[in-house]
Amino acid sequence: MGWAARFLTAVSFLAAGVLFAPDAVLGGRSGGGVAAAKLAHILSLATAWGAGLWVTFIGGKIMFKFLPRHQFGSLQGMVFQAYFMLKSVCSAISVTAFAYLHPWKTALTIERYQLGFLIVALGCDLSNLLVITPMTIKIMMKRQKMEKDLGVGSEVGYSRNAEVAKKSPALAAMNRKFRMIHVLSSLASVMSFGSLAIHSRYLASKLDL
Repeated sequence: MGWAARFLTAVSFLAAGVLFAPDAVLGGRSGGGVAAAKLAHILSLATAWGAGLWVTFIGGKIMFKFLPRHQFGSLQGMVFQAYFMLKSVCSAISVTAFAYLHPWKTALTIERYQLGFLIVALGCDLSNLLVITPMTIKIMMKRQKMEKDLGVGSEVGYSRNAEVAKKSPALAAMNRKFRMIHVLSSLASVMSFGSLAIHSRYLASKLDL
């Protein structure tokens, strides 16, 4: 993921530059530049929204239903790293394009709010990518090792973890730690998804079908 992290960093700095000095960074807004920015914004937003919809409500549910729990957890850990990288890149591109189209100094109040929602989505995705997901995977691996020692984790669907944790204080403590970090990850995901939904509603109001 080294190249992706470098690319994301470059796009994030570009987004910051465009936010504060769009003309200095990208030059004047020609007709072709505006059209390209609009296309980049729409495609990036649609990709981030579609990825969030699939991972949160469809793909994860299917994997949980049919995979052994430890296998499901390990696969989710790999998926989430790629997922949050994709969403972070898309959110950074959306922020860059929207800031280019609506410079802060001349933007309307509603446009500033929309840029704020996009920045919130980017911040939540970056938090999940760089901080929360690595912590979640680390704790998950420790818990899986503990569960294997206790003969738990190979079941599909319903977990025997809670039952075994009643007799294992160490596993119960690990469950609390995992639950806490998982709640943080879910909260960041919901905030990102919600921010993109609000911005999608704004874009829909601009369409003339």
